[in-house]
Amino acid sequence: MVNPEIKVLDKGFVRLIDHMGSDLSVVNAARVSFGKKKEAFEDGDAKLVAYLAEHEHTSPFRHTALTLHVKAPIFVFRQWMKHRIGSEFNEISGRYVEFPEDEFFVPASFRRQAKVNKQGSEGEIDEAGRARALESYLESCRGAVAHYKELLSLGVCREQARCVLPVALYSEAYWTVSLQAVAHFIRLRADSHAQWEIQQYAAAVRQVVESVYPVGLKALLGSGKG
Repeated sequence: MVNPEIKVLDKGFVRLIDHMGSDLSVVNAARVSFGKKKEAFEDGDAKLVAYLAEHEHTSPFRHTALTLHVKAPIFVFRQWMKHRIGSEFNEISGRYVEFPEDEFFVPASFRRQAKVNKQGSEGEIDEAGRARALESYLESCRGAVAHYKELLSLGVCREQARCVLPVALYSEAYWTVSLQAVAHFIRLRADSHAQWEIQQYAAAVRQVVESVYPVGLKALLGSGKG
Protein backbone atom coordinates (compact mmCIF):
# COMPACT_ATOMS: atom_id res chain seq x y z
CA MET A 1 0.00 0.00 0.00
CA VAL A 2 1.26 3.45 -0.89
CA ASN A 3 1.22 5.62 2.20
CA PRO A 4 -1.22 8.44 1.45
CA GLU A 5 -0.39 12.10 2.07
CA ILE A 6 -3.19 14.63 2.37
CA LYS A 7 -2.42 18.31 1.83
CA VAL A 8 -4.01 20.56 4.45
CA LEU A 9 -4.31 24.37 4.60
CA ASP A 10 -1.65 26.28 2.64
CA LYS A 11 1.52 24.42 3.66
CA GLY A 12 0.45 21.53 5.88
CA PHE A 13 -0.08 17.82 5.41
CA VAL A 14 -1.06 14.55 7.09
CA ARG A 15 0.97 11.52 6.03
CA LEU A 16 0.69 7.87 7.07
CA ILE A 17 4.09 6.58 8.20
CA ASP A 18 3.27 3.17 9.64
CA HIS A 19 0.47 1.14 11.15
CA MET A 20 -0.05 -2.00 13.20
CA GLY A 21 -2.94 -4.36 12.63
CA SER A 22 -6.18 -4.08 10.71
CA ASP A 23 -9.91 -4.52 11.26
CA LEU A 24 -9.12 -8.22 11.66
CA SER A 25 -6.92 -7.34 14.65
CA VAL A 26 -9.96 -5.87 16.40
CA VAL A 27 -11.94 -9.03 15.73
CA ASN A 28 -9.19 -11.35 16.98
CA ALA A 29 -8.58 -9.25 20.10
CA ALA A 30 -12.25 -9.75 20.92
CA ARG A 31 -12.39 -13.44 20.00
CA VAL A 32 -9.35 -14.37 22.08
CA SER A 33 -11.69 -14.32 25.08
CA PHE A 34 -13.11 -17.55 23.64
CA GLY A 35 -9.74 -18.94 22.60
CA LYS A 36 -10.53 -18.35 18.93
CA LYS A 37 -8.72 -16.66 16.05
CA LYS A 38 -9.64 -15.90 12.44
CA GLU A 39 -7.28 -15.68 9.49
CA ALA A 40 -9.48 -13.53 7.25
CA PHE A 41 -12.01 -10.76 7.80
CA GLU A 42 -15.53 -11.76 6.72
CA ASP A 43 -18.82 -9.90 6.36
CA GLY A 44 -20.10 -11.20 9.67
CA ASP A 45 -17.10 -9.75 11.47
CA ALA A 46 -18.31 -6.24 10.67
CA LYS A 47 -21.35 -6.94 12.83
CA LEU A 48 -19.09 -7.95 15.71
CA VAL A 49 -17.03 -4.76 15.34
CA ALA A 50 -20.21 -2.68 15.31
CA TYR A 51 -21.47 -4.51 18.42
CA LEU A 52 -18.21 -3.85 20.25
CA ALA A 53 -18.39 -0.14 19.48
CA GLU A 54 -22.08 0.21 20.27
CA HIS A 55 -21.75 -1.51 23.66
CA GLU A 56 -18.48 0.24 24.55
CA HIS A 57 -16.37 -2.91 24.53
CA THR A 58 -13.52 -0.72 23.31
CA SER A 59 -10.39 -2.57 24.43
CA PRO A 60 -10.12 -4.57 21.15
CA PHE A 61 -9.81 -1.27 19.24
CA ARG A 62 -6.71 -0.45 21.25
CA HIS A 63 -4.83 -3.44 19.82
CA THR A 64 -4.20 -1.35 16.71
CA ALA A 65 -2.02 1.70 16.15
CA LEU A 66 -0.90 4.02 13.41
CA THR A 67 1.78 6.67 13.13
CA LEU A 68 1.08 9.89 11.27
CA HIS A 69 3.53 12.58 10.21
CA VAL A 70 1.74 15.89 10.56
CA LYS A 71 2.74 19.40 9.51
CA ALA A 72 0.48 22.01 11.07
CA PRO A 73 0.55 25.51 12.58
CA ILE A 74 1.52 25.64 16.25
CA PHE A 75 -1.93 26.91 17.25
CA VAL A 76 -3.42 23.77 15.70
CA PHE A 77 -0.96 21.54 17.56
CA ARG A 78 -1.87 23.28 20.83
CA GLN A 79 -5.41 21.93 20.42
CA TRP A 80 -4.32 18.61 18.93
CA MET A 81 -1.96 17.76 21.78
CA LYS A 82 -4.79 17.83 24.28
CA HIS A 83 -5.58 14.37 22.91
CA ARG A 84 -3.06 12.51 25.07
CA ILE A 85 -4.85 9.32 26.08
CA GLY A 86 -3.87 6.43 23.83
CA SER A 87 -1.48 8.57 21.81
CA GLU A 88 2.06 9.93 21.78
CA PHE A 89 3.73 12.93 20.10
CA ASN A 90 7.27 13.76 19.07
CA GLU A 91 7.63 17.27 17.64
CA ILE A 92 10.39 19.09 15.80
CA SER A 93 12.42 21.13 18.28
CA GLY A 94 13.37 24.76 17.87
CA ARG A 95 16.30 24.05 20.18
CA TYR A 96 17.87 21.79 17.56
CA VAL A 97 16.84 23.30 14.23
CA GLU A 98 16.48 26.80 12.81
CA PHE A 99 13.02 27.57 11.49
CA PRO A 100 12.74 28.75 7.84
CA GLU A 101 11.69 32.27 6.92
CA ASP A 102 8.30 31.72 5.31
CA GLU A 103 6.78 28.75 7.13
CA PHE A 104 3.76 30.33 8.77
CA PHE A 105 0.08 29.82 8.02
CA VAL A 106 -1.67 32.53 6.01
CA PRO A 107 -5.48 32.27 6.09
CA ALA A 108 -7.42 32.66 2.86
CA SER A 109 -9.96 34.80 4.72
CA PHE A 110 -10.49 36.35 8.14
CA ARG A 111 -13.53 35.42 10.22
CA ARG A 112 -15.55 37.53 12.64
CA GLN A 113 -15.76 36.72 16.34
CA ALA A 114 -18.95 34.76 17.01
CA LYS A 115 -21.61 36.62 18.98
CA VAL A 116 -22.93 33.59 20.86
CA ASN A 117 -20.02 31.12 20.89
CA LYS A 118 -17.36 32.95 22.91
CA GLN A 119 -14.45 30.90 21.59
CA GLY A 120 -15.74 30.53 18.03
CA SER A 121 -16.05 32.51 14.83
CA GLU A 122 -18.61 33.11 12.11
CA GLY A 123 -18.64 34.52 8.61
CA GLU A 124 -16.01 36.88 7.23
CA ILE A 125 -15.02 40.32 8.40
CA ASP A 126 -16.29 43.32 6.43
CA GLU A 127 -14.81 43.75 2.97
CA ALA A 128 -13.43 47.16 3.92
CA GLY A 129 -11.11 45.61 6.49
CA ARG A 130 -9.94 42.52 4.60
CA ALA A 131 -6.97 44.02 2.82
CA ARG A 132 -5.68 45.71 5.97
CA ALA A 133 -6.24 42.57 8.04
CA LEU A 134 -4.06 40.53 5.68
CA GLU A 135 -1.45 43.29 5.59
CA SER A 136 -1.35 43.51 9.38
CA TYR A 137 -1.20 39.71 9.72
CA LEU A 138 1.71 39.39 7.29
CA GLU A 139 3.56 42.33 8.84
CA SER A 140 3.32 40.70 12.24
CA CYS A 141 4.42 37.22 11.14
CA ARG A 142 7.20 38.43 8.86
CA GLY A 143 8.39 40.89 11.48
CA ALA A 144 8.53 38.19 14.14
CA VAL A 145 10.52 35.89 11.87
CA ALA A 146 12.85 38.76 10.94
CA HIS A 147 13.52 39.47 14.61
CA TYR A 148 14.08 35.74 15.19
CA LYS A 149 16.68 35.66 12.41
CA GLU A 150 18.30 38.82 13.78
CA LEU A 151 18.58 37.34 17.26
CA LEU A 152 20.26 34.26 15.80
CA SER A 153 22.69 36.45 13.85
CA LEU A 154 23.57 38.24 17.08
CA GLY A 155 24.56 34.94 18.61
CA VAL A 156 21.42 34.36 20.69
CA CYS A 157 20.77 30.64 21.20
CA ARG A 158 17.94 28.99 19.27
CA GLU A 159 16.03 28.06 22.43
CA GLN A 160 15.67 31.76 23.34
CA ALA A 161 15.38 33.26 19.85
CA ARG A 162 12.37 31.05 19.10
CA CYS A 163 10.37 32.77 21.84
CA VAL A 164 9.46 35.64 19.50
CA LEU A 165 7.96 33.38 16.82
CA PRO A 166 4.17 33.44 16.18
CA VAL A 167 1.78 30.55 16.83
CA ALA A 168 1.00 30.68 13.10
CA LEU A 169 4.41 29.11 12.52
CA TYR A 170 4.28 25.61 11.06
CA SER A 171 5.69 22.74 13.07
CA GLU A 172 5.96 19.01 12.41
CA ALA A 173 5.26 16.02 14.62
CA TYR A 174 4.92 12.26 14.60
CA TRP A 175 1.66 11.13 16.20
CA THR A 176 1.21 7.48 17.17
CA VAL A 177 -2.32 6.66 18.23
CA SER A 178 -4.72 3.74 18.74
CA LEU A 179 -7.81 3.34 16.60
CA GLN A 180 -10.08 4.21 19.53
CA ALA A 181 -8.10 7.37 20.32
CA VAL A 182 -7.97 8.56 16.71
CA ALA A 183 -11.73 8.06 16.38
CA HIS A 184 -12.21 10.21 19.48
CA PHE A 185 -10.01 12.92 17.93
CA ILE A 186 -11.95 12.86 14.67
CA ARG A 187 -15.32 12.96 16.40
CA LEU A 188 -14.41 16.02 18.46
CA ARG A 189 -12.28 17.96 15.98
CA ALA A 190 -14.40 17.38 12.88
CA ASP A 191 -17.38 18.81 14.76
CA SER A 192 -18.69 22.15 13.52
CA HIS A 193 -17.93 23.72 16.92
CA ALA A 194 -14.20 23.02 16.55
CA GLN A 195 -11.91 25.64 15.01
CA TRP A 196 -12.14 25.54 11.22
CA GLU A 197 -8.43 24.94 10.73
CA ILE A 198 -8.30 21.83 12.91
CA GLN A 199 -11.49 20.59 11.26
CA GLN A 200 -9.49 20.39 8.04
CA TYR A 201 -6.86 18.25 9.75
CA ALA A 202 -9.52 16.01 11.29
CA ALA A 203 -10.97 15.42 7.82
CA ALA A 204 -7.52 14.54 6.48
CA VAL A 205 -6.82 12.20 9.39
CA ARG A 206 -10.15 10.48 8.80
CA GLN A 207 -9.30 9.95 5.14
CA VAL A 208 -5.98 8.35 6.06
CA VAL A 209 -7.41 6.17 8.84
CA GLU A 210 -10.28 4.95 6.67
CA SER A 211 -7.72 3.51 4.25
CA VAL A 212 -6.36 1.27 7.05
CA TYR A 213 -9.31 0.52 9.39
CA PRO A 214 -12.47 1.22 7.36
CA VAL A 215 -14.82 -1.01 9.38
CA GLY A 216 -13.46 -0.18 12.83
CA LEU A 217 -13.44 3.58 12.29
CA LYS A 218 -16.96 3.58 10.85
CA ALA A 219 -18.20 1.58 13.85
CA LEU A 220 -16.59 3.88 16.40
CA LEU A 221 -17.78 7.07 14.74
CA GLY A 222 -21.23 5.66 14.09
CA SER A 223 -21.67 4.65 17.72
CA GLY A 224 -20.55 8.02 19.03
CA LYS A 225 -18.48 6.13 21.61
CA GLY A 226 -15.07 6.63 20.02
